[in-house]
Order: sequence, then structure tokens, then C-alpha cells
Amino acid sequence: MSCILLIETSAKICSVALAVDGKVVFSKRNDEGMAHARLLPGFVDEALKSRDGSKIDAVAVSSGPGSYTGLRIGVATAKGLAFGCDASLIAVPTLELLACTVKKSVTVEDDALICPMIDARRMEVYSQLFDSDINVKRDTEAEIITEESYKELLQSGKKIYFAGDGAAKCSDVIKSENAVFVDGIEPDAANMASLAEERLRKGEFVDVAYFEPFYLKDFVATQSKHKVL
Repeated sequence: MSCILLIETSAKICSVALAVDGKVVFSKRNDEGMAHARLLPGFVDEALKSRDGSKIDAVAVSSGPGSYTGLRIGVATAKGLAFGCDASLIAVPTLELLACTVKKSVTVEDDALICPMIDARRMEVYSQLFDSDINVKRDTEAEIITEESYKELLQSGKKIYFAGDGAAKCSDVIKSENAVFVDGIEPDAANMASLAEERLRKGEFVDVAYFEPFYLKDFVATQSKHKVL
């Protein structure tokens, strides 16, 4: 029997889940905004209390890209828990998580592509392309979306399912009958269960001491508009 603690903090949602043999037995999330540092410890405590004495075999965390602060909070917590519980650490790429959520939510044709998008800034997104079996067809990129984006693929007759908070702002720019925008696709710890279980079965772990989130771009601090004495 496997028991995996799942943590997702890559975006505005803070969520924690517990999966036993790939089945979610506990799930909690908060959608109110970036309050991860305050909420995550309590969510984890509730999840651990719900496990009925089962040993935690692994801690799985969404590894990015996404919010710099959110990723750091989630990964730091996951690493501490993995060390404290003598458990393995599993990294689940956030865009792969979103692609799997799309496949669970809608019927995706066999020859179609799935393009999860994470909002970066203005018309920039972090994106990746997967086929209908969630095999990577194009690596993660930071791209500026224009009317030319994905035009060649879409005009060739290839259907693409766009999803995620980055896709929402692109629906007015990417125009094609082959472009399908799937609403309501968000990173959630409960949807990580099958991906984490597969990695546990294959022994695909990351180093607890040295693992870092995948930020894709360097963090850029902005100067406050308020005067500070």
C-alpha cells in the first residue's frame, strides 16, 4: 500500500491532498489568493491526521513553473516533510498536471494536442505541448502570444486544447475553429495523485537536499511605489 502527501502551491490556489494507492482520501484547498505561507501548515496537519497511522511513503509537490513565492513555499514545505517523515520526494511539473486535468475533464481526440498555459505577465505565458496521451511534444517555453501563435498547427487541421489561467487571456487572440479553450482548469493537489503514484512506482524521485523548483525565468523584484522611511 502506498501513501503519498500531495502539495500544490504554484498559483493562487493553495491545496493539499493525501492519496492511498493512487486514490485521494483527503483533499483541501483555498482559492482566496496568495496566502500559502499561512494556510499550508494547517492543511498539511489535517492531511497527516487523516492518514489513520499509515506511513508516508512519499511527498509530491508541484514543481513549476508558476509563482516564484508560491513554488518556494511549497517545495520548502515538501522537502521538510520528506526529511522528517523519512519519505521520498516527488516533483510533478505543473504544466503536466494541467494537461492531465484537461484530459480528465473533457474528451480529447487521439490526434489532438493539449497546450496548458500559465499566466506570466501581459500577453506572456509559460506553455508546453502534449499529445492526447500526455507525452511531451514541445518543451516548456515562455512565449508572447500573438495572432501568429500556433497558427500553422491550427491551419493544418490540428486541434489544440488550451487551458489554464494563461489560456483565458489568449482566447481573443488565438482564433481558429480548431482552437478549443477549456475553462476551469487549475492546478490542484488532488489531481496530482495518479502522476505521483506513477513516479513512485517507477522510483522517479528527486534529491531532498538539492532539489529546486523550475522557475523558467529568474525572479525579478519590483520596487515599491510607497515611500519607506
